[in-house]
Amino acid sequence: MFKAPFRLILLALVAAPALVSADTVVEEIIARVNNQIITRTQYQREQQQLKEEAQQQNPEHADQIAAEGQKDILRGLIDRQLLLEKGKDLGITADTDLVKRLDEMRKQMKLTSIDDLEKAAEAQGVSFEDFKQNMRTEIITQQVIQREVGGHINVTKEEEQKFYDLHKHDLERKEQVKLSEILVSTEQAGDDQQKIDAAKAKAEDLLKQIRAGASFEEIAKKNSDGATAAQGGDLGEAFERGKLAKQLEDLTFGMKKDQVSDVIRTKQGFVILKVTEHQSAGIPAMSEIENRLQEAVYMQKLQPALRDYLKKLREEAFVDIKPGYVDTGASANQSKPVVTTAAKEASARELKKKKKIGLF
Repeated sequence: MFKAPFRLILLALVAAPALVSADTVVEEIIARVNNQIITRTQYQREQQQLKEEAQQQNPEHADQIAAEGQKDILRGLIDRQLLLEKGKDLGITADTDLVKRLDEMRKQMKLTSIDDLEKAAEAQGVSFEDFKQNMRTEIITQQVIQREVGGHINVTKEEEQKFYDLHKHDLERKEQVKLSEILVSTEQAGDDQQKIDAAKAKAEDLLKQIRAGASFEEIAKKNSDGATAAQGGDLGEAFERGKLAKQLEDLTFGMKKDQVSDVIRTKQGFVILKVTEHQSAGIPAMSEIENRLQEAVYMQKLQPALRDYLKKLREEAFVDIKPGYVDTGASANQSKPVVTTAAKEASARELKKKKKIGLF
């Protein structure tokens, strides 16, 4: 609940198409940001993504959510371009971070190389170059926000206490556990009892190593047949009562944090579970959730600070909006490009030239 949807800051960075240069001939232009343009196609793509996200978020009220976000679509596109240009001014290229993220994704998907990642993307109809460019855009804009805005925000203990007091009811929680797993699969064993016994023996040996002091996470990475092996067996989400099979619920909810189970027989094979978190029901003590409180207050302060910063960027830029479209983030002090007669004539000559070489 504490993380504000990033669409309020920027619209769908990961899926955002790269903006194109004003020197490139395209279809209908709805806005210009310095020497970059935003097209109607890009705007419509954002509209469609907004509808899809709203449908996933809340199918019952999807139309209402999409309608509320509609007014800020152009604002988000302009925000993104201004942040990209600022990133360029600051010398942020995102090259190293892009390589790291792609490699992390490769590992999560258990692929051998980046070439395999590219093939996997293209098999789903995704242009790998577009995907990389969109990821680069996300990295650059986030780094600019952190450096120029987030890095100047301080959260005091008094602010954390005030947030805690005001949101105690929202902070109330149910009992839940977070788990990590090691799976020794019997999928290939079929009814072969010898193979099943071998899988069980392997699982019991892994458990013996863990209880002798070996790292559960390292054992999982090297030996687990589960999809979570690369994450050290981390199953990610927290489980409330009723979310697990009765056998596993009774077992894990009776365990303490960092406790490891015996070997458990399941349909998939033999499993060892570790309780990485076990939170009790009720309102947590402030000390238990200090990081969450700090993040919540930080996000509350980031929103207005970021909007002020983006208004300042608008005032330093030239932004021109086509009639019929609205930038809800506009500043009353921002400039609009002045088009002289000479500039119009030069533009007309350039347009004629481009028509001759078949660009129109």
